Amino acid sequence: MVKTSILVAGAGGRMGRAVVAEILKTPGASLAGGFERPGGPAVGKDIGVLAGLDALGLEIEDAAEKGLARAGALIDFTAPAVSVHNAKAAAKEGVAHVIGTTGFSAEDEAAIAEAAKAVPVVKSGNMSVGVNILTALVEKAAKALGEDYDIEIFEAHHRAKVDAPSGTALMLGRAAARGRGADFEAKRADADRTGKREAGDIGFSVMRGGGIVGEHRVAFAGMQEVITLSHSAIDRGLFAQGAVTAARWAMDQPPGLYSMRDVLGLDGDG
Repeated sequence: MVKTSILVAGAGGRMGRAVVAEILKTPGASLAGGFERPGGPAVGKDIGVLAGLDALGLEIEDAAEKGLARAGALIDFTAPAVSVHNAKAAAKEGVAHVIGTTGFSAEDEAAIAEAAKAVPVVKSGNMSVGVNILTALVEKAAKALGEDYDIEIFEAHHRAKVDAPSGTALMLGRAAARGRGADFEAKRADADRTGKREAGDIGFSVMRGGGIVGEHRVAFAGMQEVITLSHSAIDRGLFAQGAVTAARWAMDQPPGLYSMRDVLGLDGDG
């Protein structure tokens, strides 16, 4: 029997609760359950009640392995080490994996790529449809404008976000580098840079504060004009919606490492 229901990692957290609510209101989607770390305060609680909905009689479990046997896809907004563990577990069970976690090391990325040899993995620094369209526009603008225009990426998030620049900002920076046919790491200039700006640098500015869901702006600054492309997230349900769309798409795909641009049918890599 083909499994088509969706399991939620970190189901007691803010994003996990949003994903649960999105699955339950999406026609054709079904919830396989959710899990948290062993000993976590949400373990054993009703997943529907935690999401602010009616009780479902479905308790949050304490390990991915307990729910994967009944799932067709896993949605994961957790932490790098947890997502890597989940990727290995999902690959072993033949379950598609949607990863919205950011801040991975090169070793983590390699582990996820290995898991993607066995199952479809959709991994993106941002699950929003709008942000992925913005990424495509940034790539096209960078290609058209060239190095006479300096690129600065500004991002703002809530005070609890750990990684900086955000995964979305880095995704936008890589898109700009692709547009120019440049090596992103060679042109990346983070917020702590000093000295004169070099031609072709892709700069980053970061803000952390309050409850900001997500703000991203890409400025192309020429000597006579500044062109700005931007996206503002108003509700994190936006990311949950994209993740559920990705999960339903991934369950019909062969093994491989995909991006939201693949899910949305946009050209290029995300």
